[in-house]
Amino acid sequence: MKILVVGGGGREHALVWKLRQSPRVEQIFCAPGNAGIGSLATCVNIPAEDINGLLEFAKGEQIDLTVVGPEIPLTNGIVDLFQKEGLKIFGPSRAAAEIEGSKAMAKDLMAKYNIPTARYATFDKAEEAREYVKKHGAPCVIKADGLAAGKGVIVAMDDETALAAVDIIMAERAFGRAGDKVVIEEFLQGEEVSVLAFVDGETVVPMVAAQDHKRVGDNDTGPNTGGMGAYAPAPVYTPELAEVVEREVLYPTVRALAAEGRHYRGVLYAGLMVTQEGPKVLEFNARFGDPETQPVLTLLETDLVDIIEAILEGRLAQQPIQWKEGAAVCVVMAAGGYPGKYEKGKEIKGLDQVPAGVEVFHAGTARREGKIVTAGGRVLGVTATGKDIPDAIARAYQGVAAIDFEGAHYRKDIGQRAINRN
Repeated sequence: MKILVVGGGGREHALVWKLRQSPRVEQIFCAPGNAGIGSLATCVNIPAEDINGLLEFAKGEQIDLTVVGPEIPLTNGIVDLFQKEGLKIFGPSRAAAEIEGSKAMAKDLMAKYNIPTARYATFDKAEEAREYVKKHGAPCVIKADGLAAGKGVIVAMDDETALAAVDIIMAERAFGRAGDKVVIEEFLQGEEVSVLAFVDGETVVPMVAAQDHKRVGDNDTGPNTGGMGAYAPAPVYTPELAEVVEREVLYPTVRALAAEGRHYRGVLYAGLMVTQEGPKVLEFNARFGDPETQPVLTLLETDLVDIIEAILEGRLAQQPIQWKEGAAVCVVMAAGGYPGKYEKGKEIKGLDQVPAGVEVFHAGTARREGKIVTAGGRVLGVTATGKDIPDAIARAYQGVAAIDFEGAHYRKDIGQRAINRN
């Protein structure tokens, strides 16, 4: 079986790593890939956004299955394009992926179908958004409607920050066209949890729940990032809570999408806040999360190819899915300056010194003159499994300690919230 993985980050490295373990896989291509992925797959110099270029490559190479990592090709309709040409591809259609592509669409869907979420209002004029903030006050959450690489959300604890957020998104256009509209939400208090689920349009099978660390600094300080680390399973996600989420969030969302003509097949990611009133949806993503995928896939026992084929053939209900005992932790090592401006091209040393059993998933790396160098804001996702979360944390940080590059920074408290619960 020949597989094409679309994307070039840490999530895609984890996908390639897991797919490579399948005895059914002969060859994997990754477009565009990165320096780490290159040791497991053939990297192809086609950007993830070039869906026509990817189609031509898949046809020319007679690819048996394409697995899409990032959101942009999904919201641009790569699945529709491939299916029209009779090619097998894993991910939701353009219409279904809009649940991530437009926060306003997702909020309207939840409101219409009574899926629990924060109160909200949507604006396409900055002045009206400012008036709303002045009337309702902070704390509140200001979100760019469109895709902003996980950074288009500003939590405002005072009116000044909220008004500035409206200007940053709508007037200064910090996130481009993603800021044509804003969603302003009530501020929810509680603990966040990420629940990724396999979906074949009817059946929903949640994966082990994870917890992401969005802020750049320890103790959740500093600006939001694409994610500075994650661990699984998340202790906050009890079996009782899991039942509620399936019953009140996951199944109702998949049925709501179907009722709107947006049949959902792929991975559905629900970002939840566990409040005193129960779980509420913060966001939906139409694909594997990054960095949650790294710890989640290291705990998956079952062959991912078997699961994907079951989803594509609409028989997920019959597909057994097993998880390993224990826990997994991913610590992101980022470039100096991230999530602001950062430099590239710094040599990464110590990758060959990482202890056995620790996986280093490359997120933003490249190979130059025989050396591996930094090529993105989030550079590496150092991921370890252990008998429990403290054990996995210790192993992951042993891996981090072996690696060095100029300007490297990382959070030192990944997974601590899980330990503090006990």
